[in-house]
Amino acid sequence: MKHLKNPLLSISIGIILAFTLVVFFATEATYESIESASIWVRNYFGFFYLYLGLGCVLFLLAIAFSPFGKIKLGKKNSTPEHSLWAWTSMLYSAGMGSGILLRAVQEPVFMQQHPPFKSDLAPEILALEFTFYQWGFTAWAFYGLFAMVVGYALFVKKKKVRVSATIEDTISNSVARKGIDIMTIITTIFGLIAAISLGTTQINGGLNHVFDSHLGITTTLLLAVLISAIAFYSAWQGVNKGIKIISKVNILITTLLLVFIFLMSDISGILVAFGTATLNYLIDFIPMSLAYGNYDPGMTFLTDWTFYYWAFWLAWAPFTGIFIARISKGRTLRQLLLGVLIIPSIGTFFWFSVFGTSAFELIESWGTYNNEFGNVFSSIFIFFKNYPMATLLNFTTIFLLISFLVTSIDSAVFVLSMFTDHGKKNPSRKHRLIWSVFILMATMALILLGNAKPDIDVLTAIQKLLIITSLPFAIFMVYMAGAFVWEISNKKK
Repeated sequence: MKHLKNPLLSISIGIILAFTLVVFFATEATYESIESASIWVRNYFGFFYLYLGLGCVLFLLAIAFSPFGKIKLGKKNSTPEHSLWAWTSMLYSAGMGSGILLRAVQEPVFMQQHPPFKSDLAPEILALEFTFYQWGFTAWAFYGLFAMVVGYALFVKKKKVRVSATIEDTISNSVARKGIDIMTIITTIFGLIAAISLGTTQINGGLNHVFDSHLGITTTLLLAVLISAIAFYSAWQGVNKGIKIISKVNILITTLLLVFIFLMSDISGILVAFGTATLNYLIDFIPMSLAYGNYDPGMTFLTDWTFYYWAFWLAWAPFTGIFIARISKGRTLRQLLLGVLIIPSIGTFFWFSVFGTSAFELIESWGTYNNEFGNVFSSIFIFFKNYPMATLLNFTTIFLLISFLVTSIDSAVFVLSMFTDHGKKNPSRKHRLIWSVFILMATMALILLGNAKPDIDVLTAIQKLLIITSLPFAIFMVYMAGAFVWEISNKKK
């Protein structure tokens, strides 16, 4: 009964439970409503997402290189709580995780076969450049903005772990502050269940490919149950015993997989493509971020790709940013922001360069391309058929998909529990159990939604849902950034 008197917990769970029940009992009608709403958001706010992304990157760079970058998250003589290796492993596992496996081959090849805009660059380089754009600085800027603002509130101002704590000096109304926290929780949950739905569907696709089977939605739902159970155990153990250990294992195995493909492919070709595409990305970043002139891929392309990605990163920003803030005690804002923007971006660029360039070479050696890498859920497994020890590579990827999902879920459960357990840095295990259960229920609802019609899949359903649920939060982030600047400017004075 005590938990029912907690408005953040009870109202948030009530909203998610209502959504889950509606989807279960009116699946097709729910999908059609989401589709209509997503079209409206896309038409009126699509470019707002683009401008917000560019603004976040420039804003974080300005803070990092300004005198404010010297502000330390904690006492002046404190040292980082986690080593650079552990810190990077945890933030990357929470922030990207299974997504890089989902898109490793499919996205670069799609961009090569369907160039986003006309360019003098080779299609392969343009494909990598645009992939970098969708996975690079902008995504991590959304996370970094949140990590900076929450980290400052948590370790400098000694406030509770709540989003409302970042703006409580400018918004005194307690109802409005609770509304902001509830909005953050709901945005977080939708972003998380989207990732779980995609990840479990890809694992299902991998199992079907490896065993030549026809496992369906029942298997996907069972996978969601299994992964959620493991994630709950990890969150139950806490940051140091569960989340940190699994994150380190993830990054180690992922690195070994990357190195293997790199060494078995055209090393010089990959390095040239990586360097060339990265340089062009840096040169073209601003016009691409504005979809300006020759860099405008058109509304259809933006809707299917960039708007969706920005909505996804925004939906993940609350729990990923807060989790990064939670593990960044002892670092300066400059170390935090440059570390979040640069280290994972460079790693992601090299990842896509290795898999993308290798896939381009395979297509060239085949002579013709019949959309072998077109399915986002099976493309990487088809790719591995062309390498030694394909079965081992497939099982390693399935293991990583599960493990990355676990680290995303456990960090999110931990953050949601901090929110609803009165902003405690180490929330009660009862809250971790409650959120694990309700996240699983909402995930199962979304998987069912993704199978509502024969002509849609989970990815389509998620694209439409996220662009709606992340909009209020995107607007709030502008205010949050302004309040932060006002706060640190007045402190300096």
